[in-house]
Amino acid sequence: MDKVAQYREYVQTLLSQYAKDDAPDNEVEVQLIFDTQRDHYQWMNVGWQQFDRIYRCIVHFDIKDGKIWLQQNLTDLNPAEELVEMGVPREDIVLGLQPPYKRQYTEYGAA
Repeated sequence: MDKVAQYREYVQTLLSQYAKDDAPDNEVEVQLIFDTQRDHYQWMNVGWQQFDRIYRCIVHFDIKDGKIWLQQNLTDLNPAEELVEMGVPREDIVLGLQPPYKRQYTEYGAA
């Protein structure tokens, strides 16, 4: 299996594990969005809580240029470290949620 195909599998597995613990209710739906053609992967909450619209991207990954980009993380979890534990080299993980000038100071890839 090539590297990008393996990364797709890792990201989908991780998001599926995370989302299974997100308890949906009658009003808010838990959605996993896996766009394997354009390599965008999201865990979303969509719906209503009484009069408030819920439209929240909890975790968002992209795969670009052979690297996994963490674009959003609204959890206390550390998906970048979990990807490292799965076998992804640190230099192949980019914290896209950090400004470009800060990425060089992380333990991960700069871009």
